[in-house]
Amino acid sequence: MKPLRVILVLLPVVVAGCGPLVQIGAKGPPAVSLLLVEATATPTGVQAKPGSPTIAVDLPLLPAMLQTLRVAVRISDTEIQYLTAAGWAETPNRQVQRLFSDTLAARGLPVLDRSQVSPQPQATLSGALRDFTLDVRDPLQPIVRVRYDAQLSHPNQPRGPDLRRFEASEPVASQAPADVAAALSRAINRLAGDLADWTVANI
Repeated sequence: MKPLRVILVLLPVVVAGCGPLVQIGAKGPPAVSLLLVEATATPTGVQAKPGSPTIAVDLPLLPAMLQTLRVAVRISDTEIQYLTAAGWAETPNRQVQRLFSDTLAARGLPVLDRSQVSPQPQATLSGALRDFTLDVRDPLQPIVRVRYDAQLSHPNQPRGPDLRRFEASEPVASQAPADVAAALSRAINRLAGDLADWTVANI
């Protein structure tokens, strides 16, 4: 397993003074750094063989609060704010789709890209990324939360889809973008491992 990596792409922006780490609203000043999360599992070079299980991973759906490049922060049960000075390099669902695909491939399961000419996969993993946030409702114990409602469909089998909710959380040292991204990366990779176990057992 390769070490956890959180990538910050620094932009040529000079920030005058220090402001609050959390800002209200989805729009704000340009981000000083762009954040990425990556799979800690190393994909293998496995190829699909005739009759072997294959899977496609659809782009997860997102609630409105996550349909942004800003990093969402829960400050109360009814209010969301966003981190300042940093944002995602890609929307969370695109990063999570790639991370899930890499994690499944690392388990030896061929992942097919349905946007290209390829055989019909034996199963399709789809679902909704319901949570991908920093939670500071308890300011003394800030944590990050991730939640994915999964649906595993089997188009060539008479059975219906398998459904399951996956959740993970991680403590975070501070609201600094690098700390938040690192904690979210740990949480989503742990969730992806549980998801891969379930998928391989049910495909």
